[in-house]
Formats: sequence, C-alpha cells, structure tokens
Amino acid sequence: MTAGSQSREMLNVAAAAAESKGGEDLVALDVSQPLPLVDIFLLVTGRSERNVAAIADEIEDRLLEAGHRRLRREGRQESRWVLLDFGDLVVHVFHEQERIYYGLERLWKDCPVVPIEVTAAAPAE
Repeated sequence: MTAGSQSREMLNVAAAAAESKGGEDLVALDVSQPLPLVDIFLLVTGRSERNVAAIADEIEDRLLEAGHRRLRREGRQESRWVLLDFGDLVVHVFHEQERIYYGLERLWKDCPVVPIEVTAAAPAE
C-alpha cells in the first residue's frame, strides 16, 4: 500500500502552508505500510515556539479551508512539538531541539520519502 492521491494533495497544501510561515527542513514519509490508518507523516521545523505555533495554525487553517477534517491536535499550548492529525496525513511541527531529540526520521528510516510539490503562490497585485 502506498500513499494515495488525496494524501498527496493534503501534503502539498500543508507543505505550502508551512513554507509560507517559515517552516524549514520539510520531510514527508510514506508510513502506509507500517501504519495502515495513516498514509503520510509530514515533519516540519520551526525556529521558536511562536514560529512553531504559527506554522501549525497555518497548516490547520489551510487544510480546513480545503475541506479536510482535523481529528486531533496536540501540543499547541507549549508549541515545542505540535501534532496535527488529519487522518491520512499527520503533521509534526517541531521546535529545532525537539526535532533533533526525537529523531522521527531515524525511527521511520525504512519508510520511503514522498516528494513534496509546493506550487508558488501567485504574486499579489
């Protein structure tokens, strides 16, 4: 089983939102083999608690606007590691230190990387 087209579309919306708020080091992993209820993990780094919160809020807002339903959100109050569960897509927005400490890339190293296709936003007129 591999990540489906809806999951990839959600990924691209979330990645664009993350980048618009300064999210860094975006990595998407296809976790559909070991986790049958989730297709993709998106990992994003923010430079401060405020940046982590802004990234997570923007991702959540854009996915909700696109018609996707959030199942769960955790960690928003501390904003060191915010988890957004949208079913097929789970987004992890980390503060730099937490990303290194928890090392999800190492834990899921056997999962294939999913290409992220972020389209540039149209310039404001």
